Amino acid sequence: MKIMIAGGGTSGHINPAIAVAEELRRRDSKTEILFVGTPDRLEADIVPRSGFPIEFVEVTGLSRQKSFSGMKKNISAAAKYLKAKSRVKKLIKTFSPDVVFGTGGFVSAPVLSAALESGKKTAIHEQNAFAGVVTKMLAPKVDRVFLSFPLAKPIRIKDPSCCIVGNPVKREFLSLSRTEARARLQIPEDRPLVLSCGGSLGAKVINEAFCRMARLSAAEGTILHYHGASGGYEEVLQTLGKAAEAENIKVFPYLYNMAEVMAAADLIINRSGAITLTEIAALGRASILIPSPNVTENHQYFNAKVYSDAGAAVLIEEKDLDGEKLYGIVKELLSDRKKLKSLENAAKKLAKNDAAEKICDGLELLAGK
Repeated sequence: MKIMIAGGGTSGHINPAIAVAEELRRRDSKTEILFVGTPDRLEADIVPRSGFPIEFVEVTGLSRQKSFSGMKKNISAAAKYLKAKSRVKKLIKTFSPDVVFGTGGFVSAPVLSAALESGKKTAIHEQNAFAGVVTKMLAPKVDRVFLSFPLAKPIRIKDPSCCIVGNPVKREFLSLSRTEARARLQIPEDRPLVLSCGGSLGAKVINEAFCRMARLSAAEGTILHYHGASGGYEEVLQTLGKAAEAENIKVFPYLYNMAEVMAAADLIINRSGAITLTEIAALGRASILIPSPNVTENHQYFNAKVYSDAGAAVLIEEKDLDGEKLYGIVKELLSDRKKLKSLENAAKKLAKNDAAEKICDGLELLAGK
C-alpha cells in the first residue's frame, strides 16, 4: 500500500500525521509513505527526524486584511497554491498513492485538491471541535472525514463519510512510563519535575511567566524545571540572566523528546490545543492549562474547560497569568500528592488511545486492503 500524507505548520497538525504513519508502518513494514509539507515550517525538521521521506511545496495562508497589502498577499498566496497543486499532481503521478490523507494546515489544501483532481481516494482528519478552513473547504469532497470531537458548528460533509475517532497520538505516549522516562533523562524518582511550554510555536506570555517563576524557583532549587521556549529562546535566556545557569532550570529552543519529558513530569504547564490535551490524557498527567485567546472561536478555552470541569486540570486564562501566582499554584499542587493524583486519574479517564488504529482501518478500507 502507498499513502501520501499532508499536514504541517504546527505540531498539532504534524504529530497526528506521524502517529498515523507509524501505525501504518507497524502494521506492514512494506507500506510506502510519502509526506508533503512546506520547507520553512516544523514539518521540514520533525518528519525526517521521525524517519519518513518528505517532499516540499511552498504554500502560505490567506490574509484577512481588507487592504491593498492584504489583497497583494492573497494574490501571491493564490499563485503559490496553484503552483503547489501542479507540483503535487506530478508527485502523485510518480508516487501513485492508493490514498492521500491530510491532517490540516495550509499545505493540506493543494495536496488534497490535487489528489481529488487526479481521481485518488482521499481522507482528512480534523483535530478540533471547530473545523479549520481546510476541513471546511474539502470535507464535502473527500471520501472520508475523521473527527476528534462532534463539531461545535456543523459543516457540509458527504454522508456517510464521517466518523468520530479522537486524536491520534504517537505510540511512545502510550507505552512510556514515568520510571523509564526518568531513567532516560537521569532524573531521580523523588525530584519534582515541572514541564512548561507554549505550544510548538511558542508563546510570549507563557515565556514571560516562566521567567518570573524560574527566577523564584532558582533561588530555592527544589523543583526541576524543563521549559520549551521555541522562538523566544534567546529572549528567555536574556531575561533569566544568572537564573538560567541554575542547576534546576533547563531551557530548550524545542523539545524533540517531548514524550520522554512529559512522561517524566509531575506537572505540565501548556496551552490547550487538542493534540497537547490528547498527549496529557494518554500519559495521565496533571496540568495547568493556559488557553490561547488568539485562535478560531476561542476553541482552546473550551478545550481547557472540558479538562477543568472534569477535574483533570487547573485552568488559568491568559489575562490572569502572572509568574508569581503561577509559581504559587505549582508549589501548592506539588505539595499535595492527593490533589496531584486526582488530576492524573481524571486526565487518564479522558484518554482515547485508539484513534490512530481507527484512522488506519479507514485508510486501509479506502485502499481496498
